[in-house]
Amino acid sequence: MANHVTKAVIPAAGLGTRFLPATKAMPKEMLPVVDKPAIQYVVEEAVAAGLHDVLMVTGRNKNALENHFDRNAELEDTLEKKGDTDRLQKVNYSTSLADLHYVRQGDPKGLGHAVLRAKMHVGREPFAVLLGDDIIDSRDDLLQHMLDVQHRYNATVVALMDVPRESIHLYGAAAIEETGDDDVVRITGLVEKPDADKAPSNYAIIGRYVLRPEVFDVLERTEPGRGGEIQLTDALQSMAQAPDWTGGVYGVVFRGRRYDTGDRLDYIKAIVQLAVDREDLGPELRPWLKDFADGLHDEPREILDEMPTDAADAPEDVNR
Repeated sequence: MANHVTKAVIPAAGLGTRFLPATKAMPKEMLPVVDKPAIQYVVEEAVAAGLHDVLMVTGRNKNALENHFDRNAELEDTLEKKGDTDRLQKVNYSTSLADLHYVRQGDPKGLGHAVLRAKMHVGREPFAVLLGDDIIDSRDDLLQHMLDVQHRYNATVVALMDVPRESIHLYGAAAIEETGDDDVVRITGLVEKPDADKAPSNYAIIGRYVLRPEVFDVLERTEPGRGGEIQLTDALQSMAQAPDWTGGVYGVVFRGRRYDTGDRLDYIKAIVQLAVDREDLGPELRPWLKDFADGLHDEPREILDEMPTDAADAPEDVNR
């Protein structure tokens, strides 16, 4: 088994129901975060860590993903004739960003099933998995750190964050042991979306993994779990319990900047957080935000009176 990671897998087959109707005809991965689609941030992260061979696991109506990273001769020609070299450079950058490949997931059987669809492309070598809902700030080198840990321990590595206890039910939760290395722990068990009182810790798995190829063997034997889907967390639990065969599972505790674009409110926050740090947008946006925030208490009373006062009055959220 090769120990040098060269390939990244990006599952991108989800329906994006939380963002309907915006995602009725457009993949959720193509929703813009400032002026780039969310998926481009993820591909850029993989490339920055040296992973230029990228496989996207897609589904129906995801052609826009392929189109975004492909040539658009008509657009390029128009920009060139206008002398708009700045935008032309940005368009060409996404085209030449990585060596991109695509495979359909087929049946939506969960994240574990999506990862399993990468088996033929990956082969018998370790590989990275990056989920498109999580954008890691480019100033934080989480993925590179995980690759270093994978090489050092020759094990599977997942990214962890310390989250509030009341939020742990939204994640896979890890039981851990210290290793002596800063921000590196050994994982002894994993539970997918546990109740707060049953969670083994406050350490939640976020959307970055560096997996040994044994994960494919485990996933092929993993029965559908929570939600009737093949859960990657269940496969990782099996690998953590069999370290002699799989090398075990380790966690890198991430304390940097992460933007969750899978939730509508957090998606809006992500756009604001990234925009205020931009040299071309931040100088004007920051003072405007301060003025806007200062004026929020002046919201007209008649508008507030029309808003739902409790859950019974609020419109039904189909994504709940």
